[in-house]
Amino acid sequence: MKFVDEALVDVIAGDGGNGCVSFRHEKYKEFGGPNGGDGGRGGHVWAVADASLNTLVDFRYTRRFEAKRGQHGMGSDMFGAAGDDITLKMPVGTIISDAETGEVLFELLKPGERILLAKGGDGGFGNMRFKSAINRAPRQKTPGWPGERKSLKLELKVLADVGLLGMPNAGKSTLIGAVSNARPEIADYPFTTLHPNLGVVRVGPEQSFVVADVPGLIEGAAEGAGLGHQFLRHLQRTRLLLHVVDMAPFDESVDVVAQAKAIVAELKKYDKTLYEKPRWLVLNKLDMVPAEEREARVKDVVRRLRYKGPVFGISALTHEGCDALVRAVYQHLEAQRMLAEPAPAADPRFAPTADGAAAAAETIKNDSNT
Repeated sequence: MKFVDEALVDVIAGDGGNGCVSFRHEKYKEFGGPNGGDGGRGGHVWAVADASLNTLVDFRYTRRFEAKRGQHGMGSDMFGAAGDDITLKMPVGTIISDAETGEVLFELLKPGERILLAKGGDGGFGNMRFKSAINRAPRQKTPGWPGERKSLKLELKVLADVGLLGMPNAGKSTLIGAVSNARPEIADYPFTTLHPNLGVVRVGPEQSFVVADVPGLIEGAAEGAGLGHQFLRHLQRTRLLLHVVDMAPFDESVDVVAQAKAIVAELKKYDKTLYEKPRWLVLNKLDMVPAEEREARVKDVVRRLRYKGPVFGISALTHEGCDALVRAVYQHLEAQRMLAEPAPAADPRFAPTADGAAAAAETIKNDSNT
């Protein structure tokens, strides 16, 4: 399936049906009176978050979505039927904004979340609504109200706890395949990954987190080099970034420290908030470094980067060091979650009062005297 993370759509709710002018005409019925019914409501346009979707490709080629209008009112006190609603299924993490102003209108953050994109117009009134003691035979009616029309921009930002960041061929796809249920394409050429991949990492019973792998960055991505910055948006909702560094590049003349600094610089150019997220250093492909050189090479990279945070030396291919990395990531995420949760409210029955505080102070004073 083609990965699409942006789309423009037009949503049009149904117009309301018109009211009806009608009078009762029956044999042997002396007094008829108005009996024109109201028009039906126009159909709404809804959006629902579907956890089974991971792309906006359905909206790339079909851009216009129009709900049915309501039926017109009829005689014999019959109201028109409401127009059928339409529901658009979108991936979890979709941001819906106004295409003209750029204002963010909605965000679909939970599976099954349902929002109203465009409201159908109300039906018009029939003449039975206007009858009164002084207006026995009204001929007034009102047309149905038009439904809402909106031009919307859809933007997908995947929901993940951890994001993998690094140069092409750093081993990010191998790493996500080693620690999660994701099965990305893996090959020995740059830009194998052309769209984000999500994987669920199982740490233990009821203990898991979601990791996202995005296409690799290269120096000059801000100017459009490689795949540019277009996929970095998918890391904006993560809580932790893992900067994967290739410790055994194909070209031995490549300076891995310069590459790592270039990635950080590109991150800062794109979004300062993303740059300031917690970022851990993951030194990959240590299995291809001679055992007697590993420690010295790791220390040299950390020293030249002037990096002060956690450092993990791993081999995604042989899974060496991956378990320790996964456990550390999960503990970090749990600690963040505990800090974000509000403290439980104190029971008001046990809240200290002025009288209680005075009594306690008096008791302490008496005890000290004795």
